[in-house]
Amino acid sequence: MQTLTVDLGERSYPIYIGLGLLTQAELFRRHLAGQQVAIVTNETVAPLYLGSLQQALDGLQVATVILPDGESFKTWETLQLIFDGLLQARHDRKTTIIALGGGVVGDMAGFAAACYQRGVDFIQVPTTLLSQVDSSVGGKTGINHPLGKNMVGAFYQPNAVVIDTSVLASLPSRELSAGLAEVIKYGLICDPDFLAWLEEHIEELRALRSAVVIEAIERSCAAKARVVGADERESGLRAILNLGHTFGHAIETHMGYGVWLHGEAVAAGTVMALEMSTRLGWISAAERDRGIRLLQRAGLPVVPPAEMTPQDFLEHMAVDKKVLAGRLRLVLLRRLGEAVITDDFPREVLDSTLRADYRALVAQLGQ
Repeated sequence: MQTLTVDLGERSYPIYIGLGLLTQAELFRRHLAGQQVAIVTNETVAPLYLGSLQQALDGLQVATVILPDGESFKTWETLQLIFDGLLQARHDRKTTIIALGGGVVGDMAGFAAACYQRGVDFIQVPTTLLSQVDSSVGGKTGINHPLGKNMVGAFYQPNAVVIDTSVLASLPSRELSAGLAEVIKYGLICDPDFLAWLEEHIEELRALRSAVVIEAIERSCAAKARVVGADERESGLRAILNLGHTFGHAIETHMGYGVWLHGEAVAAGTVMALEMSTRLGWISAAERDRGIRLLQRAGLPVVPPAEMTPQDFLEHMAVDKKVLAGRLRLVLLRRLGEAVITDDFPREVLDSTLRADYRALVAQLGQ
């Protein structure tokens, strides 16, 4: 087992990474506030892993809330199911909520923990690669609004993150690839050595070779922990973690939540960020193409939806969380391994990026 720490002073917490951690009772019990536990999971994960976690918590007062599965259910209405379960089981301020699932479950359970009786403890047990390397770490919680993704929520840190890599064996290949979009992101924004390592090992990652998977998760979580430790509430540096996300969130919102997986939309959005960085003269076409090829090898879409117009993108991007004082800020690359957050770019460069023929660009890579 590998252990990392998210360093936030008195709110610091560990990230445990390894095989078979879901059944290790002591990992959970050391982080419980009292005898009450509420496991929040969904209809897909519950049949696979709920029993193992319940067994690890044997002897405690355990309530279970099973949510419908999918990004389209990341809503106020579904959030109420968590509060219903907590209240019906008469859970008090010493309860601990455990999020057993992917990013949607983690975001909603964490938001519920932030709100229930004005804040109770919670533990993240992410079961998708994307949630293991990204959404379970850092304390971002929330739900979607019809006009914008993750626009309602709170910063609320977990007591611990327990990453059992064995659960990835049950993950569909499409979901695995979606998680790799966030793994690749870390190489692009802050770790060129990791980027090169991923280029060497991407096929082994897709084949779920255990040692390679653990190393990729550890290096991803370490990168995120460093950024979160320096800027917990995204007042500056932390926004670099959103490479490709402004374009990607526009895709998710326009196409309908869940039509494109989050990682798929981020991958296409990352290609757009690479293209804009190239048009600004910050990275070369060869560096752009290097990023695109790695995303392709990870099994990810690298072309935004053909039906989305530049105006569609602009309308959705206008409600992005990084908009300040009416100015759109984007995460772009000064070079591979160095991201910047900027609103200082010519409007015509953004417009040309949105109008670019990405199908032709990608087709040229194979020539």
